Amino acid sequence: MKHPFKPESLMMSHGYKPALSQGAIKCPIFQTSTFVFETAEEGKAFFELAYGKREKEEGEEQGLIYSRINNPDLEILEDRLCLWDGAEQCAVFESGMSAISTVLLEFLSPGDLLLYSRPVYGGTDHFIHHFLPKIGVHIVGFTAGQSQEDIIKAVDATGNADKLRMIYAETPANPTNTLIDLQMCRRVADHFQGDEKITIAVDNTYMGPLWQHPLKHGADLVLYSATKYIGGHSDVVAGAVLGDAEHILRVKTLRTFLGNMTGPWTAWLLMRSLETLKVRMEQQQANAQRVAEHLSKHPSVKRVKYLGLLTPDDAEYPIYKQQCEGSGAMVSFDIQGGEKEAFKFLNSLKLIKLAVSLGGTESLGEHPKTMTHAGVADEHLAELHITDSLVRLSIGVENIDDLIWDIDQALQAALTQQ
Repeated sequence: MKHPFKPESLMMSHGYKPALSQGAIKCPIFQTSTFVFETAEEGKAFFELAYGKREKEEGEEQGLIYSRINNPDLEILEDRLCLWDGAEQCAVFESGMSAISTVLLEFLSPGDLLLYSRPVYGGTDHFIHHFLPKIGVHIVGFTAGQSQEDIIKAVDATGNADKLRMIYAETPANPTNTLIDLQMCRRVADHFQGDEKITIAVDNTYMGPLWQHPLKHGADLVLYSATKYIGGHSDVVAGAVLGDAEHILRVKTLRTFLGNMTGPWTAWLLMRSLETLKVRMEQQQANAQRVAEHLSKHPSVKRVKYLGLLTPDDAEYPIYKQQCEGSGAMVSFDIQGGEKEAFKFLNSLKLIKLAVSLGGTESLGEHPKTMTHAGVADEHLAELHITDSLVRLSIGVENIDDLIWDIDQALQAALTQQ
């Protein structure tokens, strides 16, 4: 009798056969550059599949060739990541930005139009604004709250509506936690759909594999900085892209020739982290909810952005209920004052560390305007409410009373008159 095990149960064993590795309970690190073929005919068959020269025969699997193409640690990791998002295939990269840039390069060509949500992570923003135009890709942005009709008008106004080839969304947005309606993005894509497919790619880093599943809401590809919740311990840098077999074949093909896949050590570390992903993320979310509620009542705080504080009266609430399965562990707030007070708060933290990144077991604080989003144009920062007073917190697994104590004493230090 078969039982449909949940992903958190399968993270310990899915895709791995101990009998192939001397019975080792955990997958070994396959620290090798190349793999031996039994015969020349076998090598030929493996390369035929790898280069798409023929379809797989019934029951045939892609054999191991070279670690730039495939490696047991990489393949098992990719199989396990697919379980969370219900994806057909996955491609893992050496960083989140390598995953993002590879997707943008594969699905956009000179003359094409990219429609993207704003704000996005600072590195993504830089690639979109400073690299894509160099290769002749046109760009147009939209923000949360814009209607479907307004977005369609903005695309039409570019004069390149017939060249729309990708909609790229980051939701919730970094660092403001604003939400993009993914089903609305699908409708916009369908409106402009011509002979060539319009691909919808979603950066799901802020929600991790647990709290949102974009493929269920019309996305073709979901992207992660696997450095964050998937790695979860601030000791690896990696990225991931998931989707159907057709899209991921294109992604993996370009990855093979760019050579930006992750190595066996990083893949092994990520497999280790997947075993505790659910328990870590659930504790982080519970802590974040408490922190956000506390900040929302603090006299030194002007505004808090956290999904768990949304109410039915908020415009984003229907999107939150429709596509999110949790409230996450990222909290942004505006402190009373400006950059001086924000810096004093960050400098006064004792338990929470002053560092960029997110999703690790330790709590982190940073100043988006001058740090993660330093490369975003000033006029865009103001428009997107990335202000001098904005502070971003990534909440970890520490004791909640200790976290709140640390935040309170730092706020007191920041607002105390010198």
